Formats: sequence, C-alpha cells, structure tokens
Amino acid sequence: MTCFVRFARLRPRLFAAAAATAACLLGTSAATPRLQTPTPSASAVPPATFRNIAKAAGIDFVLQQHPTPQKHLIETVPGGVAAFDYNNDGRVDLFFANGAASPSLQKQSDADWNRLYRNDGDLHFTDVTREAGLAGIGYAMGAAAADFDNDGFTDLFVPGVRENRLYRNTGNGTFVDVTDRAGVHNKGEWAVSAGWFDYDNDGLLDLFVVNYVKWTPDYSRVCGDETRGLRVYCHPRYFDGLANRLYHNRGDGTFDDVSERSGIGASIGKGMSVAFADYDDDGFLDIYVTNDGVPNFLFHNRRDGTFEEVALVAGVSVPMHGKAVSSMGVDFQDYDNDGRPDIQVTALSTETFPLYHNEGHGLFTDATQTTRLATLTRRMAGWATALIDLNNDGWKDIFAANAHVNDRVESFEASTYRQANAVLLNNGHGQFRDATPDTGPDLPTTLQPHRGAAFADFNNDGRIDVAVSALGAPAELWENTTPGPRHWLIVQLEGTRSNRSAIGARITVSHQTRTVTTSVGYASSSDPRAHFGLGDASKIDRVEIAWPGGVTQVLRDVDVDRVLKVKETTR
Repeated sequence: MTCFVRFARLRPRLFAAAAATAACLLGTSAATPRLQTPTPSASAVPPATFRNIAKAAGIDFVLQQHPTPQKHLIETVPGGVAAFDYNNDGRVDLFFANGAASPSLQKQSDADWNRLYRNDGDLHFTDVTREAGLAGIGYAMGAAAADFDNDGFTDLFVPGVRENRLYRNTGNGTFVDVTDRAGVHNKGEWAVSAGWFDYDNDGLLDLFVVNYVKWTPDYSRVCGDETRGLRVYCHPRYFDGLANRLYHNRGDGTFDDVSERSGIGASIGKGMSVAFADYDDDGFLDIYVTNDGVPNFLFHNRRDGTFEEVALVAGVSVPMHGKAVSSMGVDFQDYDNDGRPDIQVTALSTETFPLYHNEGHGLFTDATQTTRLATLTRRMAGWATALIDLNNDGWKDIFAANAHVNDRVESFEASTYRQANAVLLNNGHGQFRDATPDTGPDLPTTLQPHRGAAFADFNNDGRIDVAVSALGAPAELWENTTPGPRHWLIVQLEGTRSNRSAIGARITVSHQTRTVTTSVGYASSSDPRAHFGLGDASKIDRVEIAWPGGVTQVLRDVDVDRVLKVKETTR
C-alpha cells in the first residue's frame, strides 16, 4: 500500500544557539551523536572487502596530467570521475576527466581525451568515447552528471582550466556540446568541480561551479629550494582566490548567471568541491564548498533566490582548533542515523579529516575527535570521499581516495606522496575504525597518487563499488566483494513535478536517511540511486520520500535486495 501526504517544513532559528556555537568553535564542547537504531558491538561490525578489476573490466584509462619541470599548479589537481547510466540500460557507466599538454591546455592526442566507458554487464566496459562525441578539448578537471533538461537522459558538465564544457545527452548514445548556447563556459576562470541542484524548487536543475584560484600558463614563481634542485608545486597562498558561480536554469536550454544577485559571488575562496543538502530542514537545498587553505563556505538558502554564507556561525568554516585546513573532498550525508545531514571533509597529512555533526537548529559541532577520525586520518592525505554503507550493515562508512598533493613531499616532510585508499568502517556507536588492512590484499598495497572517485553498484549485486583516478597511473575499479547474506535496497527516483533526476529528494529507510545527489567527493559525480544496507532485515516496513517542493510519498511493506523504482506522485 502507498499513501501520500503534503507537508510544510519550517526553518529553525539559525541564531538561537549562537553561544553554543561559539563554545564549539573554541573547543569547549564536543558532539554527542544520537543514535536511532540498535548499535552492534565493535567486534560484530562486518568487514568490507574489495579487489581491483579495472584491467579485467576493460578500463585502460591513464590520467594524463602532463607534469612539467615548471610545476604548473594545474598538474596536481585533476581528475574527476563520473558514474552515471548514459544510455538508460540499467547499468552504470563511467566517465574520466583527463588533462592536456600544458601550458597550451589543448588535448593533442587520443591519450589526452576524456574517456567514456559503457557498462556492458558482468563488470565489463567498452570505450565509447569517440562515438559518443566526448573526446573534447582543453584541460579538464572534474565531472558533474544529471538530467538538466528533464528529457530522461543524463547530461554531463565538465569543469576545467579556463574553459568548461556542457554536453547534452541526445538519447541515441551521443552527446552534443551546448556550452556556448547554454552560457556556462566560465571562460578565463579555473573551475575544479561543479554540481547540479534545484535551489528554487522549480523543477529545473541549476548549476553550481566551484572555482579555485587565478592561474595562467605563464605563471613562473619558483617554489621550493633551488639550491637543492628541489622545485615543488606552489602553495595556494601564492594565488588569488576566485568566487564561485551559480547558473539558474531557464528551462529552454540556457542558463542565467545569477552569481552576483544570489549572493554567491560575494564570497572569495579557493574552492575544491561542493555538496548539497537541506541541513536545517526548511525544504530548500543548501551548499557546502570546501576551500584549500582558507575557511570553507556554507551557503544557507534563504528561499527567495539568495544565499547567506553562514559557515562560521554554523560551526563548519574551520575545525575546532580554529585553523583552516587544505579541504579537498566532501560529502553531506547523515552518518549516525539521526535524520540530519552531517559534513565529512578530506584534507592533507597531519590536518586530519574533519567531520561536522549536525546538532539541529542550524548548528554543527566538530566530531573529528569523538568519532576517532582525528587519530585514524592523521597520516592520510585525502581527496575524494564518501559517506556510504560499504558492508551493508545499516551504517554509513567512509571511503577515501588518498595521496599527497606534492610529488616531492618526501624530500622535506615526514609524509608520503603515493598512498593507499582507505576504508573507515562505522561501528554504530558514533565511531569509525580503519578497516583498510582487512579489505583484502589489493587495496592497502595499491600506492598511487589518487584523486577523484565515483561510487555506484556497477554490477547490480547490492554492494557499492568504487572507481578511482590516479595521476599518471591506471584508473582503478574496486569491486566490492564483501561476503555475507546482508540485505540491501537501492531506490531509484524519477521526478515529475520535481526535477527528473530527483536531486534533493530525501529518502528514509529504517531510520537511515540519504539525500539524493550526484555531487560526492572530489571533482566527481556518483550514481544518484540511493543505496541502503539493511543488515539482517528481510522486509522494509516503510520507505519515506520527501520530494523537493514539499510532498512526502510513503511506501509500505517493501521487499529487499532489489532496485526500487519510484515515480513522483502529483496527488
């Protein structure tokens, strides 16, 4: 039986607990997560195992960032990955953003193309880049996938250095470059990431572009120690930051740059990644942007087409110690099953990976220490990340794609450049443990300069797999081989009154909550289908979907171990 009800969400008073926020920022309070489901003992937390099957799967992509003796900063920042079903065959495909020969920034050979791999099933992929029309030009950075024109086919935005590309999916297996007509080229600026979301709930996806710093090919500053022949990539402190851009979807294939009048353009940062969620439960998506070495941004949606930057007041601009870190990737999901989206960020070695717990009323506390992430991630340098259930036990874990930003860091710091990806399992008590050594022989021993990552169930077996890029090295496809009979549910939504991709919808299954999004991690885009691990549950009593715009749809007595397709009701 399915029933429907309308509701309105009221915005809490943002400043009701300003004193508590100030205390948090000064380090005098700590998060105490409120758990809503039975918590297993630490010893009962099931493992998560992976194996790298990229070569066997036919994925031969190598990220060509073209490193130079001049150490152009753009060389160390690529490259995004996108997981999306471009041909609607029920199998999730893969796109990799590629670099180019700098400083010309032009792709010069097929090795420099962006790459699209079609999922043929049984974990085998075919390179269809040329026939799909996605070879492209320029120095690409990331990828953002969603159906911006509501025609039922997923489109692709590729941010890059001094030029972006918007590819419309024609529905016949090909893409058309519509950048100029759409008006989203962002010419002259360096964009690292982008994300799709409907900020005004009009049923049309808008585009948020994350800009990094001002850079030109003739930038010649020497960083490092020339007397030792030690030239390194310059710290972002030597570059001026940029404002991000917000493009409003007009619904006719074109976009209006509303960066200034929306308030987004007033904040200058050094942006790396973006994530969206309705953190204060007022029915409108908000924006979190990670900045490299300067405070992060939380843009609160005022529900009138404008945003207010409130990161400091909300407690998420910097960690509890008060110093900005090299924030890279981000995810904006509920890790402790209390129904409120939290924020998890990656950063460089010794900075740890900040985790901000949503306390309600528009406020967060720094939970990095209490969740043990401070200890676990102290030696890690992270890029892509996700809060996602890797072992199907009902708790969101963390997968982090790791490597240092500087390829010569070992010459002057007690850190390593090439690092293994990490799996940090949620024990259900509000803490994580490093389970990387237990993931199998491949993952903890694969040391590479990892960057982007996309998360999806590529073989439709109910376990989340991960595709990861690495600078100058073969891409990795980590098949989730976690044993056990644990159950799962994947919810695939189709909006009608809401945007067709259903981005911004909030799904609750057995006290777990996920916000539908493709903006996950670093410069990357993940499958919008919402995955839920269910442990031993063989039946779901209730699935609740809060669609953008305020309608709630409830399904009861839902079978497990399947993809549940739900179309938005208009009643």
